[in-house]
Amino acid sequence: MIESKSPQRWAIDLTVVLNARGGDDRFPVDVKSLAKDYSHQAFPNDPITMVKGGDLDGFEGGLCKNPKRKNEWGIIYNSAITSPGRINFTLAHEFGHYLVHRNQFPDGLQCSAEDMAKWDSEYGQIEQQANEFAATLLMPRDDFERQIAPNTQPSFDDLGACAQRYGVSLSAATLRWLQFTKKRTLFVVSRDGFVLWARSSPEAFRSRAFIKTAGVPPVPLHPSSLAAQPYLLDGGKGRAEHSSFVWLNEPCVEETFVSDRYDLTYTLLHLGAAPERRFQNDDDEEEGDDTYDRMVSRTPGTSWLG
Repeated sequence: MIESKSPQRWAIDLTVVLNARGGDDRFPVDVKSLAKDYSHQAFPNDPITMVKGGDLDGFEGGLCKNPKRKNEWGIIYNSAITSPGRINFTLAHEFGHYLVHRNQFPDGLQCSAEDMAKWDSEYGQIEQQANEFAATLLMPRDDFERQIAPNTQPSFDDLGACAQRYGVSLSAATLRWLQFTKKRTLFVVSRDGFVLWARSSPEAFRSRAFIKTAGVPPVPLHPSSLAAQPYLLDGGKGRAEHSSFVWLNEPCVEETFVSDRYDLTYTLLHLGAAPERRFQNDDDEEEGDDTYDRMVSRTPGTSWLG
């Protein structure tokens, strides 16, 4: 059946359609129009007929049945959200639920910020699938790689330009870049002197460069890090070179940015070449890739929204 396609396959197929229609100037994706138009064409018996904001206390968005016509669907986002990028990602996330999960959840779904961040349960895996659909649809890999090559070490300014191009948050653009970069880099989000969550690029994780935040006491920032010393930042931004054990057990370049909108501190940790390879053959490396995918799918707190 057509609805058995994976979230990534759905997003890639829609990207082909959008590329043919819009060319190079088609970004950001107009999710509202796409959801309505495509669902009417592909699923005329149960299309999306309503996309709007609403009073969703405690929820980011939801996929629901149209109250006036039970064979039609609606996507609702929390009208209290003021960030266009956050709204756009939420709409794409709910569209992913429609394509992949509506038959499994015939009464619809409501998604809180926590639901969209914590992926360590069966229900959470559904949220992960919707996030992957949204990220792939809004930020196609081939176009992203034309903006920032996989072997490039970008700044937050570079990633911010991609966030603006795709109509998403800086966090979402950074997480998407981490999925395909060839660099050993970590993305760390902190607040009030403690790490909230961290994500490693595949190359970094394979070399055991990561910061564990799940199932451990709160992880404090090292006092020598820029993230712990916001008064050293110029206009909320800064860059510093560190020796070993400030962030990890190896030297790194820290780039830190303070987001006043979300009261969060974003940090990129750029590492050098891996000291040694952990895997001895291709089979071991493939196993490492699978381990990374499982780790990413179970990383509590990782958010595409903020």
